[in-house]
Amino acid sequence: MDWEPISEASLWDKINAAEIRMNPQQARLWEAIRVSPHKWEEKSYGELGNGFWIVAIIGTTVIWYNDIEDGFNRSRYTSFGTMDEYWCNQDELEMALQYVLNFIETGQELGSRINPPMPGKWSR
Repeated sequence: MDWEPISEASLWDKINAAEIRMNPQQARLWEAIRVSPHKWEEKSYGELGNGFWIVAIIGTTVIWYNDIEDGFNRSRYTSFGTMDEYWCNQDELEMALQYVLNFIETGQELGSRINPPMPGKWSR
């Protein structure tokens, strides 16, 4: 089976399901930073699907859906419309929001970020 980018309708299904699961703090943050889903560029893996769906922006950070890995991620950007970082987290939207809340409260990145595959031969 070949990979296909997620449709906007399927992305909305994931967003709507996440909104039901959000706690009150996550829901308040979501309402403040959400944007209508639209695609941004990402140079290392994003070209295959014509970019990745951005769903929220706060400062110089975006929350986006990685449809290759099937999860929401947080990445920094310096140029509007292009993400600077690629991550492979498979988080639900409310978890990505919680990581942002944790950062706001503590000033530290407390959530994990999973790196993309590394080229080369794997060995034990």
